[in-house]
Amino acid sequence: MSTAFERTMACKPVVRPGFGREGRPIDLFANFYRMKFNPRITVYHYDIEIEPKCPKFLKRKLVHQLARDNKAKIFKNGLPVYDGNKNVYSSVDLGIGHDPVDVEVQLPEQIDSKAKKFNVKIKFAARIDMSCLEQVLKGSGYGDVPQETLVVADIVIRHFPSMRYTVAGRSMYQKPEGDKKYSLGEATELWTGIYTSARPSNWGLVLNVDESHTAFYEEQPVLDFMAKQLNLRGPINASFSLRDSDKMILEKHLKFLRVSVKHQAQKRQYRVEKLTSKTANQISFDVNGAKMSIGQYFKNQYNYTLKYPNLPCIWVSPREKNTFIPMEVCDIVAGQRCMRKLTDNETRNMIRATAKKPPIRKQGTDSQIRNMKYPEDPYLKQFGFEVDQSMVQIKGKVIQPPKLGYANNQSVQAQGGVWDNRGKQFFRPTHIKNWAMLMFPPQNQCQTNDVKAFVEVMIKVGRDNGMQIAQPGYVKYLRENEIESVVREMMSKAQGKPIDLVYCILPRNSSSCYPKIKHVFENQNAISTQCMEMRNLKPPKPQTIGNILQKINTKIGGVNNIAADMMSIPIFNKPCIVMGADNAAPAQGEGSRPSVSALVGSMDKFACRYATQIGIQKTDGKKVHSPIIESLETMVKNMLIKFYQTVKTKPQRIIFYRDGVSEGQFYHVMMHEVSAIKKACMSLENSYQPAVTYIVCQKRHHTRLYVQNPRDGDRSGNVPAGTVVDQGITSTTDFDFYLNSHQGIQGTNKPAKYHVLVDENKFPPDMVYKLTYHLCHVYARCTRAVSIPAPTYYAHLATDRARAHLSNAKYNFDSSDGASSVGTSGGRGAQNRPGQSVEEILRDISPHDATKNKMYWI
Repeated sequence: MSTAFERTMACKPVVRPGFGREGRPIDLFANFYRMKFNPRITVYHYDIEIEPKCPKFLKRKLVHQLARDNKAKIFKNGLPVYDGNKNVYSSVDLGIGHDPVDVEVQLPEQIDSKAKKFNVKIKFAARIDMSCLEQVLKGSGYGDVPQETLVVADIVIRHFPSMRYTVAGRSMYQKPEGDKKYSLGEATELWTGIYTSARPSNWGLVLNVDESHTAFYEEQPVLDFMAKQLNLRGPINASFSLRDSDKMILEKHLKFLRVSVKHQAQKRQYRVEKLTSKTANQISFDVNGAKMSIGQYFKNQYNYTLKYPNLPCIWVSPREKNTFIPMEVCDIVAGQRCMRKLTDNETRNMIRATAKKPPIRKQGTDSQIRNMKYPEDPYLKQFGFEVDQSMVQIKGKVIQPPKLGYANNQSVQAQGGVWDNRGKQFFRPTHIKNWAMLMFPPQNQCQTNDVKAFVEVMIKVGRDNGMQIAQPGYVKYLRENEIESVVREMMSKAQGKPIDLVYCILPRNSSSCYPKIKHVFENQNAISTQCMEMRNLKPPKPQTIGNILQKINTKIGGVNNIAADMMSIPIFNKPCIVMGADNAAPAQGEGSRPSVSALVGSMDKFACRYATQIGIQKTDGKKVHSPIIESLETMVKNMLIKFYQTVKTKPQRIIFYRDGVSEGQFYHVMMHEVSAIKKACMSLENSYQPAVTYIVCQKRHHTRLYVQNPRDGDRSGNVPAGTVVDQGITSTTDFDFYLNSHQGIQGTNKPAKYHVLVDENKFPPDMVYKLTYHLCHVYARCTRAVSIPAPTYYAHLATDRARAHLSNAKYNFDSSDGASSVGTSGGRGAQNRPGQSVEEILRDISPHDATKNKMYWI
């Protein structure tokens, strides 16, 4: 006999149960453009292999040359398209089978020290019938869409523009010229481009088009690049040299970039491998039996005298050839995307330049699609595609926001995603009796009188919110290296009484102090902390302190407000736990650092208090990170036990919001994780089978919504909070929808997209929309609705906190020691030794057992 989870897995993902009916109608534009295609066309897919190995940036140029040289002979006067990797598509059968055909291609210039001549092997891969897409769009589910047909559409759409644009993923960018140049700082500049993606929808095939922005490295001499990365002031002189620490920083930023040389007539390009350990004057080699330095070689060979002989050289690829080039004769090549994480300054500049009001962004998108010149695109015509030049018009609904409940039966109606809590007391205020105030800046900067004034205002604002805050019992100035001793001193003085809070005033930009405070106080000693930069100390502003107290009240067990109307949703007529989960893979450049996952679960009937479970999992040896939370079964089991201990009943419904899953991973992740949830339930009691609703929340998409009538927008011109779209641009049959839950502040809002993949509760659409929208109003940090449900946001915060602890510790993540994944477990004590197992690392970065039930990450 099959178990419940096996029966669930045997079913297809949930089919849309209908469309929403509640809410005020609103007319919208969406950044989608209708497409037509010829279903009678057959597309032929061919694999290509290039020898010798060709740099990625050169491949498109090479294949374009291949198509021009062999238009009649091989491609039968057709127009093939190329994906930039190893796939070529043709609307004409080339008559090439599985035995590869060799073609020689010659490029006019020599690049990256590689040969001018390349050998391209072409062989048949597949035959793609475009009529399959038409059939699916008329009735089958999204999961059944033949993905290869969408791949063809995407590649055909991007091929012609790729001859004029720089391609990066699904986006294409043009180099800014003249007054369109915008420096982001740190040797990078802003490039604006266009994102395109062919999508199936209720209306058939549509093209999602959006303005795209990213950072590229500026075209500049390497010496200028060095000055910006090392923050050098003024010109350098001939005797200038680099310290080892500066050389490491510069090498990190230069590695794998392409540089061109200017000491030769032909501007050849090379890829940077590293910097040499010796300077140009120190490196010598044999030339006709005589030792010669690089400086002497350049003088003899090119009549060029090095101006900066004390700088290291660039060691270019291939490394085994030992080719060293002085930095001063190298330029950074244009068109190289910056793949590292942007600095805070670059991010600020990026936001300042790209945060456009909705009408301006819409105009930009319409302008971009006109620049694509789709009606003149010969490749689109060859493959039978047409793209409309006008954004689609769709119908949406604006659903009613909840009332927010406060103490003494007071409530306030949210309006447009915001509300005013003045004159209201927290729904469940906490009292701070035994607490400490720690000041990390020196006393001459953070004066005692200013601290006392701040505390007095904090006590008054707390009283207004229903909190009772005593005077701090422990006040001390300290340095970062004294944190551990201060903790011991505080605990000794407390004489066994619980310490409610430690309030820390930090100097500006104290990047190292914050994670150490969190680790020592919260992870090791289960003491709640609140950190604040010194700039907020003087003068003490009641509004700022009120915002801080919202965080403090939540951290130490209180509830700021509830979504009162949410309790009337029939979902809550049975005991229900709402969970949020996130799985964060390491950022690019973090190597084999483990993935960090977090699960939060509601611990009260209002879905306002949450407990936390942390999990980590290592790579598979190829630095490939699984999107699945592999320890989810253990994490859910622990969460259900905690719910029962807190609420004194077992949940009969599990509402599971999952973040951090891309569309191509939906069903793979859902199959594993819903099974894990079911197993966790049955491990507690074989007959325990609560109904599960599993919803994926996405913010990494390119959908934008615009009001047709400006009077329908909010004060920023965005669509109003509570706007739901479930028709037109959504799936043919799958249960997905867009919800814009927040008020616009800066730029153009991005609605969240939700996919209901499993729904054993059989909720009607309006109930799911209302629950999701109301959960966006219980985020404890502010009095405004946020863009995704609070539990999803909380899981993200918990993941970020664990990742911060991971980054702060010095682990050897390339070690293969230990298990592959593990969920939250007890125990303390970071040892920071190389080769630690996953279990040991998890103990180091997880909250203390007594902290797991607190919302410590808020």
